[in-house]
Amino acid sequence: MTREERKERLKHSRLYNGMNAITRYLDQYYIDGIIGIVPGGIGDAMTTLFALAHVYFSLFRLHSVPLTLAVLNNSLRDLLLGLIPFYVGDVIDFFHQSNARNMRLIDGFINDDQSVIVEVNNKARQSLITCILLFGSIFLMLALIAWIATKLGTLLFS
Repeated sequence: MTREERKERLKHSRLYNGMNAITRYLDQYYIDGIIGIVPGGIGDAMTTLFALAHVYFSLFRLHSVPLTLAVLNNSLRDLLLGLIPFYVGDVIDFFHQSNARNMRLIDGFINDDQSVIVEVNNKARQSLITCILLFGSIFLMLALIAWIATKLGTLLFS
């Protein structure tokens, strides 16, 4: 199979079409921000699960670790921003649109867009450290949410 045939096959795959649908519904119709309103980080975690399709595609279909790191970076950043309390994160979530960013990277990678490939490689260098920091920040944000919920519960119910 030639490189061009492989590109066309990837672009017409069921998974690729599914990722386009996810991107359209979550980012263009702002469903990501609406689901993110569910309290306790549950809505943000639910919408982050949709990013697994992008991660799977970049790692197992495109076989690109740098692209996968860049996709994870965008998705975890979206989760962290959505976890900011007092609906600030929910407002940011409407504008961040990590799924559209991930599709742009994947499309550029499939089409051999040199500017996207350079961007992916630059992000990959930073992504490993960033992912570790984002995981830590997400953990701390969840701990902060639990602490706030405990204090509010104590004030309201004691």
